[in-house]
Amino acid sequence: MRAAGGSGPAVVALGGGHGLAASLEALKLVTDDITAVVTVADNGGSSGRLREEFGVLPPGDLRMAVSALCDDTEWGHIWRDVLQHRFQGDGPLGGHALGNLLIATLWDLHEDPVTGLDLVGRLLNARGRVLPMAAVPLEITAKVVGLDPDDPDAETTVRGQVAVATTKGKVRSIALEPADPPSAPATVAAVRDADWVILGPGSWFTSVMPHLMVPGLRDALHDTTARRVLTLNLEHSGETAGFSAATQVAVLADHAPRLKLDVVLADPSAVDDEETLRAAAARMGAEVVLVQVAQRGAPGHHDLLRLAAAYRDVFGPGGQR
Repeated sequence: MRAAGGSGPAVVALGGGHGLAASLEALKLVTDDITAVVTVADNGGSSGRLREEFGVLPPGDLRMAVSALCDDTEWGHIWRDVLQHRFQGDGPLGGHALGNLLIATLWDLHEDPVTGLDLVGRLLNARGRVLPMAAVPLEITAKVVGLDPDDPDAETTVRGQVAVATTKGKVRSIALEPADPPSAPATVAAVRDADWVILGPGSWFTSVMPHLMVPGLRDALHDTTARRVLTLNLEHSGETAGFSAATQVAVLADHAPRLKLDVVLADPSAVDDEETLRAAAARMGAEVVLVQVAQRGAPGHHDLLRLAAAYRDVFGPGGQR
């Protein structure tokens, strides 16, 4: 399935966590020119501890993206496993992923976070590059309803990525603090120079949509000549519990009204109302591509070969602009 006759199209994939990792592993089967742009709002676990102690970008999602892009050789897999190794126990290292510590070390030695990430990529012979969504750590806040049993319509502000991701209420909107964060120049340049930009899959409010709220990155997404693909989630749970496929698209449009899409990619099993989804996609300028990308017998998990084939078909012959 490797792109023949060259490295394939230049693809930028935006997101975070397991959703972005799945997309990156599929994209490795389609092109050698991949840039992952990763959210930097995590405030929990090992990432949250390092962020609080050293004031650095949270490294966890960045580590996962680099690991997903590792070279598919014994060397790449060994160093991927080293990066992903998590210490056990209740001591100072307990709960830390070694890769988070390595990335934080490189950031301590090199002022530019991108330089540190590039060095980790070289260690894994990564099949692409990993860049931060913004140049500073971010805080996500959300307007949530349904938390007050006496007034279900009352709006509450929930603060922090972990709290937003696990809230029992319904998220109405999100915002970032600082509200006008700087973008890394390399991140903006990658989006502007891409042939294709992919948003999703992933946690909708904490991994996918924050990219649309960083001014420099948002402008690049609006202005790029790249074609834009929105990959919908396989399940409507967690942050988007009760959402339809069309609602996922509509919420994105509400937060980024200028954003235009070319393709909305969805698994048929995750689409409850195809007509409504197509109407929501059309409002953003996109066509809907329905294709099975889920693993058989494993709900909520992507089949990497099927997802790669879907991306290859969407990109078309050559894939370049």
